[in-house]
Amino acid sequence: MNTSPDTDSYTSSVTAGPVGAMTDEVGVVTGDLAVRTTLTGDGHRACAAVPYPGTDEWYTLTGSPAPIPDGGFAAYHRDLLGRIRRGQGATAT
Repeated sequence: MNTSPDTDSYTSSVTAGPVGAMTDEVGVVTGDLAVRTTLTGDGHRACAAVPYPGTDEWYTLTGSPAPIPDGGFAAYHRDLLGRIRRGQGATAT
């Protein structure tokens, strides 16, 4: 995970578990994915996106933008990666 103390975006690699991650535009994506979370301007929500494997097109993870939990933005990103690793049509919320 790329990190800095005051970052407004994280991008990480993850292998999606069975049934992958659910996107608004193309449905489920599976396999080795990049996951990008970006803090919204209000600082209270995160937009999450994944590229369709083998393309440069990023798709919105269903449920995005999602509220940032009390643990903060970095914790949200780590939790999202864990949910995608578990699969089952993981969403942003």
